[in-house]
Amino acid sequence: MQDIPDSLLNLLGQNAALIVLAVVLFMAISSAVRIVPQSQKFVIERFGRLRAVLGPGINFIVPFLDRVAHKISVLERQLPTSSQDAITADNVLVQVETSVFYRIIEPEKTVYRIRDIDAAIATTVAGIVRSEIGTMELDQVQSNRAQLITRIRESLANVVDDWGIEVTRAEILDVNLDEATRAAMLQQLNAERARRAQVTEAEGKRRAVELAADGELYAAEQQAKARRVLAEAEAYATATIADAISKNGLEAAQYQVAMKQVDALAQIAEGQGKQTLVLPASAMDAFSDAFALLKGRAS
Repeated sequence: MQDIPDSLLNLLGQNAALIVLAVVLFMAISSAVRIVPQSQKFVIERFGRLRAVLGPGINFIVPFLDRVAHKISVLERQLPTSSQDAITADNVLVQVETSVFYRIIEPEKTVYRIRDIDAAIATTVAGIVRSEIGTMELDQVQSNRAQLITRIRESLANVVDDWGIEVTRAEILDVNLDEATRAAMLQQLNAERARRAQVTEAEGKRRAVELAADGELYAAEQQAKARRVLAEAEAYATATIADAISKNGLEAAQYQVAMKQVDALAQIAEGQGKQTLVLPASAMDAFSDAFALLKGRAS
């Protein structure tokens, strides 16, 4: 085997050095450039300490000194639906199902201040729910669910702020009761419905009585008005006759008496069956006087 010339060895040594340098430069550039996706943030450490938080886009770090310690997603997250028992102010045991949505806005706080963020939020929510429901009666829990959700969200936001988290939504999915309480509430609801039906029926009867009384009162008022009109008419007729008597004297009075007698005889004649009228002579004289008066008025 022939010996390798010194010139060739030198050339190979130079090429190897260039190759190593190229590899080192490539690795340095690769480690210095960090491309962060839009949905993430990178937490950079230098010698185990927080150095920076990289946002979306192209970022540069010091190669071989800085490293990406954590890649944190900033997308909104949903905790698994959890259920916790709580006791209301009126000592009713309820089971509340909750759901929480959140997102990480400050990764440096999240990774260095809390280990299991989901478990921490779930435990905090359970404590807040029990505390808030303990101040409310069952009816208030059922009717003021929106207000309860707002209070839970505000209390949770104050707690998780130190963890670099923003609570976007907090929902109460359901409030369940035990069977005994549910049966008691159903019985109470049926009793309330029966009471309302009785009240409605009583009000209907009372309204009917009021309407009947109003009708009778209206009829009485109309009858009174009719009597008043008739009395006024009779008074007017009496006044007219009195005036005529005062002007015409006895003749007007005799005329009125004769007309009354004629009307009475006409009513008797209109009766059913055959009737025989026996008139006294004075009646005939009255007719004669009436006719004479009529004739005199006509002339």
